[in-house]
Amino acid sequence: MGYLLLNWLLSALSLIIVANLIKGIEVSGFGTALIAAIVIGLVNATLGFFLKLVTFPLTILTLGLFWLIINALMLKFAAALVPGFRVHGFLPAFLGAIVLTIVNTVLRWALRM
Repeated sequence: MGYLLLNWLLSALSLIIVANLIKGIEVSGFGTALIAAIVIGLVNATLGFFLKLVTFPLTILTLGLFWLIINALMLKFAAALVPGFRVHGFLPAFLGAIVLTIVNTVLRWALRM
């Protein structure tokens, strides 16, 4: 249970960091980031999983780069569901998905999760 809580907090912190780094992504506060982190996780686990499965041949052809597009779309979709979390356009979503992955990975590495 503690692992899930820490993972959730790190995801929310990552989202706040990304919002400060990428112009076009806005998070109104830490509470919104906590809700958005849950929604992003649920969207990626359901719709994102399905899309990655269906587009797997295209992903192989693009050497995995198409997954970045799917991650950007999932970030944009999650923003549409959470009040106070906004992604303005596809380019901020694309860059945000990349930076979110990197920041989340670095934070987890720093805590050795």
